[in-house]
Amino acid sequence: MFENLSTALQKTFKNLRGYGKLSEKNVQDALREVRLALLEADVNFRVARDFVKRVQDTCMGEEVFESVTPGQQIIKRVNDELVELFGGAHREFELTGHPAAVMLMGLHGSGKTTTAGKLANRWKKSGRRVLLVACDIRRPAAVEQLSILAKQIGVDIVKPEQDETVPMLGKRAARISKEKKYDVVIYDTGGRFQVDEELVAELKQFRAWTEPHNVVLVLDAAIGQESVNVAEAFREAVGLTGMILTKLDGDARGGAALSVHAVTGCPILMTGNGEKMEDLEPFYPDRMASRILGKGDVISLVEKAQGLVDEKEAIKLQEKMMNNQFDLEDFLAQIRQMKKLGSMESIFDMMPGDAMKLSTKQKQAMAASSEQEMKKFESIIQSMTIWERKHPKEIDRSRRLRIATGCGRKFADVNQLIKRFEQTGKMGKQFKKMEKRLLRLKKLTKK
Repeated sequence: MFENLSTALQKTFKNLRGYGKLSEKNVQDALREVRLALLEADVNFRVARDFVKRVQDTCMGEEVFESVTPGQQIIKRVNDELVELFGGAHREFELTGHPAAVMLMGLHGSGKTTTAGKLANRWKKSGRRVLLVACDIRRPAAVEQLSILAKQIGVDIVKPEQDETVPMLGKRAARISKEKKYDVVIYDTGGRFQVDEELVAELKQFRAWTEPHNVVLVLDAAIGQESVNVAEAFREAVGLTGMILTKLDGDARGGAALSVHAVTGCPILMTGNGEKMEDLEPFYPDRMASRILGKGDVISLVEKAQGLVDEKEAIKLQEKMMNNQFDLEDFLAQIRQMKKLGSMESIFDMMPGDAMKLSTKQKQAMAASSEQEMKKFESIIQSMTIWERKHPKEIDRSRRLRIATGCGRKFADVNQLIKRFEQTGKMGKQFKKMEKRLLRLKKLTKK
């Protein structure tokens, strides 16, 4: 996501480090590169032009502090303008109704039905009673797809009855949601391959009959500039309260995300970054700007971990590691905690430093390798006896051969697991030593 733009911007800022002062010429040279990077990232040319003009006006219109380098000055201005370009502040869904109604719209292939399931999963986990409504009656298997997702998540669903139009289905579902006191009702409306008069008329009637608090467009970011045209067409025809951008993980340019708010004025509420039910994130303009400028997004990574990882279990594992009580049962639990965070590629996208410099192919290769390794280690540990898991130091050559045969892995794979486990144990000892040093320092400072 935004790989090309991020790489180009960081290269431009690096070239500025050699300048001692900010002049009109080096600002113009740098911003020429920024504009080119935006255009190559498939950003709307008017949006790119206005963006660069605003950055230039702010750079040249303010005094440059001696402690701030030209590179830092422009990075700050570009960061501020990126945040504004994305919509400024983070926006939430309007979920105060009884029930709160969410109408999802979008073209075929935008990921609308999957997004409906992801939203239902998210809100159910927050303690809300959610009702899904299968309104996409034209696409083959759309109702069945939503039914499978509803069962998987554990929420109720309303399906179309014979000879029932989409607006009629919406009106019936709205009545049911009120009678049974659901907290949120999500309408997965039908799509088309393009915005046509029939679709617009259906959606207008549907909106009038259901009166949703949230009218949200699910937009495929991977189709580039066309997504901006689609968003503008839906906004003019039906009206929008927000957008969800999907398939950001499949677009190295990211021009749609950079252009769509500026063109439509509608806030981006969330982004989809994968196929799993957990791969849906709230959209924070400041955090996205930070990712693009190579600073990562540690806050989102921590929030994701807090929402998916058992905190008590994580603390317990940490304590065992520091007290030299960590065994292969704990190592297996650690692997399973990591898997809850989603794809390794999405984690790399949030990590600052060297991880931000990797290309999409490099991230994909590293993610695939890490996920394959976790899967391999999990199968090896499951092939062990409980005694072996509790006493990893007692696993000799003959036991390793038996374990490898039992899980269909190589003898070298078992050796690799034991080595990785021992490295993890050493990290625990280092943390323990660090803790003791800090305690000694505290005592010395008190004296």
